[in-house]
Amino acid sequence: MFGCSGNPHGYAALMETLRTPESCFKSVEDFPYEPQYREWQGMRLAHVDVGEGPAVLLLHGHPTWGYLWRKVMPPLLDAGFRCVVPDLPGFGRSDKPADDGWYTFDRHVDSIASLTDELGLENTSLVCHDWGGPVGLSVATIERPERFSGLVAMDTGLFSGYQKMSDSWHHYKDFIQSHRDVRVEMPIQGGTSTELSDEVIAAYTAPFPDADFKAGVRTFPGLVPLSPDSPGAAAGRATGEYLRGDTRPSLLFWADNDPALPLDPVGHQVQTLFPTAEPLTVVENAGHFLQEDQGAFIGERIADWLKA
Repeated sequence: MFGCSGNPHGYAALMETLRTPESCFKSVEDFPYEPQYREWQGMRLAHVDVGEGPAVLLLHGHPTWGYLWRKVMPPLLDAGFRCVVPDLPGFGRSDKPADDGWYTFDRHVDSIASLTDELGLENTSLVCHDWGGPVGLSVATIERPERFSGLVAMDTGLFSGYQKMSDSWHHYKDFIQSHRDVRVEMPIQGGTSTELSDEVIAAYTAPFPDADFKAGVRTFPGLVPLSPDSPGAAAGRATGEYLRGDTRPSLLFWADNDPALPLDPVGHQVQTLFPTAEPLTVVENAGHFLQEDQGAFIGERIADWLKA
């Protein structure tokens, strides 16, 4: 599938962990960066590390991978910044625990905290989207605040356990969890304002040769804490408290047509988490996956903001 060859189930570590064959990524276009790998908790995790200068850590969310940032990266690299782009466990070129129960909010946070330690990141700017927000902001506030000098967030938020989720979100969560072989491209195409080409769809589906590889995709919606004592809720509240007193510069983007997290009210509510942020940058003609719709504009805006 998608040009894959070999036995995708041939890798086993201390737990049942799957590794997407490299052949699955041969047809991926416009993402020429060679992955680097590191060992973490018995698995191999992937990241891209290109450019020189101050580091920018770009975190994807659900159900994407580092490929999401391919339009944002060139303006940052041209402006003299280093782009570090990890694939979360279960996504992209990173190994994929097959057990849905392995995936927790804390494990995703730990995977990124360990990456910042291993790379020795300092004076780093976090750029986060979707689930990359709760994960990355937890690292940049509670876990490793000393490593980060600036925060950029887009179409994301925090979960305290007190937030009210919409009926449409509950339907989406139930749909994802009830379809073991969920079509990864459906929420991405539904969350963009432009029509995705066959090549782009193939790139987003490349990490997932079959349903066994999609445990990370299936589990992310269920990680949203729906009560104050749910796993991850306390971390969300602690992150919010930290941000409200934070003095580091921050920048917030929001798509004008996000069907999952509408600008009004969600985007304006999230803005209150960043007291030092400039006025919210509304990205026009964009959906939830605004990097697909307006990636170059976002990259240029971040580069100008970082240089200033």
